[in-house]
Amino acid sequence: MEVQFLGGAGEIGRSAVLVSGGDRASDSGAGSDDASLLLDYGMASESPPQYPVGDVDPDAVVVSHGHLDHAGAVPALMSSGDLPPVHWTPPTRELATTLAEDTLKLHGSTPRCPFTDTDVRRLTQASVTHGYEDPFEAAGFEVTFYNAGHIPGSAHVVVDDGETRLLYSGDFHTGDQRLVAPSTARPEADAVVCESTYSDVTHDARDRVEKRFVDSVKQTVWQGGTVVVPAFAIGRTQEIMLVCAAHDIDCYVDGMGQRVTKQLKRHPAFLRDADALAGATSSARFVDGRDGQRRRIADQNTVIITTSGMLSGGPAMTYVPAIRQHPTNKVAMTGYQVEGTPGRDLLETGSAELDGRVMPVSAQVEQHDFSAHADRNGLLSFLDSYRDTPVLVNHGDRCGGFAAELREDGFSASAPALGETVEL
Repeated sequence: MEVQFLGGAGEIGRSAVLVSGGDRASDSGAGSDDASLLLDYGMASESPPQYPVGDVDPDAVVVSHGHLDHAGAVPALMSSGDLPPVHWTPPTRELATTLAEDTLKLHGSTPRCPFTDTDVRRLTQASVTHGYEDPFEAAGFEVTFYNAGHIPGSAHVVVDDGETRLLYSGDFHTGDQRLVAPSTARPEADAVVCESTYSDVTHDARDRVEKRFVDSVKQTVWQGGTVVVPAFAIGRTQEIMLVCAAHDIDCYVDGMGQRVTKQLKRHPAFLRDADALAGATSSARFVDGRDGQRRRIADQNTVIITTSGMLSGGPAMTYVPAIRQHPTNKVAMTGYQVEGTPGRDLLETGSAELDGRVMPVSAQVEQHDFSAHADRNGLLSFLDSYRDTPVLVNHGDRCGGFAAELREDGFSASAPALGETVEL
């Protein structure tokens, strides 16, 4: 088995790993040449967007979960030749299709988008869904999904060619969240490709993060202020909705998170508590998208959960400018802010480019760590089950450093470079 890193090596974004060595005869009956299986095909949300390196023509595709950096470029694989089957869980299929449609809206008329609406339609024809712990065949490999605890439908992926079992961690979380249960499966493996996003960070306990957020929000509303909560549409919006519902905090929900919430409710088996999400949806007030309505809502002393999570667009472009001038108001960030984004600028400088204009923000600005990734302790806890297994570190901005620390702890660990092929 050979594993080539086409993206996500020493970086966060555009994850793509090509596995070669399967038997093409198993899928097509056309001889016994080695087949290739592509694990994820994402994009990095930079300007312009970045995509995996090299030309790739896989016999099949497996997608670990429905976030842009893992699934954002999958439709581009549909643009020529035969359609490779795309294997994923039911929530991942819906989320990835939603992301593709949103990407077309943003970049479809520019060279920044590598696929068309025709490719997105073809993707639905190529889609094959699977549940957790239900083995299936793809490009001559036996593949099995396990709950990764990151977002609904996220999966650890085991790829077995009959001689070698590769575990591709995808993004995962071993800690507590309201939306999804944590990762607990530790399937046998001969090699592990492991994410390392927070390899040098220790998250605060989730109950303490939640308490600080709730106390802060309630105080602002009690004082007559408005709280804008920028949140990623997939996962984070629903997590904050559940937090608000659990603590009797009235909230509005705006942006793509509304559509995603409705989609996730269709997949209760992939949720930690489907009834809780249904209740949170019933108690929240969804915004219909009119700017006049948004400005009226911004004048209320209330909580508004809205995209985008890094203030790079979406309804946040109406809400934040509307509340920015009063120090009683608050912007409560709930996710990591990539360097160069308006959200990061706001945290570091107190001003940001919002809807085309750089604006100072007098409202309070806070950061709350609702991360859905394993931190350093979570990564080490996960890898403790694989001490005698080679570990290939990816999906992080310090992959080499983390691999070196693992070696000092007795692991056989390395951090492959972008484009590098590793033989297992």
